[in-house]
Amino acid sequence: MYPFLRYTKSIADAVIARSKGQKLSLDDTGEISFRCNLSDIDNFLEMNNGRVFTLYDFGRTDFAIRAGLGKALIKNRWGFVVAGSTIQYRKRVRAFDMVTIKTRIVAMDERWVYIEQSMWVKGKPCSSALLRTGITEKGRVIATKRILEALGKSDWTKPPQGYVKEWIESDNDRPWPPEI
Repeated sequence: MYPFLRYTKSIADAVIARSKGQKLSLDDTGEISFRCNLSDIDNFLEMNNGRVFTLYDFGRTDFAIRAGLGKALIKNRWGFVVAGSTIQYRKRVRAFDMVTIKTRIVAMDERWVYIEQSMWVKGKPCSSALLRTGITEKGRVIATKRILEALGKSDWTKPPQGYVKEWIESDNDRPWPPEI
């Protein structure tokens, strides 16, 4: 079950933080913290891998609101979607662990915003995800140029480099539709 109450609280926390001046720039790393609940764990007594992605939603939403994108989304009736992802799991997150999610933009091209997120417990990384995200209008992904204009950051750039560029290139070779 999707944790709507927790999500609503995280949105409220982000709005309050922004109103108190805790804004983020597009170059910043956002951080949120929470405790791993019993509803987050699976039958192996660790955080469920699907729940990891759900909680990463919270980090992206916090970042978007505190960076000013939230207002632009509402004003323009835009959506915020994930179009691809890859994740690495390295350390278990257990019930009642205090978890910190870090979120940052690692690249942007003419269509997509690439976001890196990581989960940390006791100062140690547990997982890391790279996501291809987009902003939609009427069901279609819009150019990142329009997003930057709405944020008053028309001249901001962050071209894909290193592992992000390699992931994009590799993903372009992946067959679609799936062959199985």
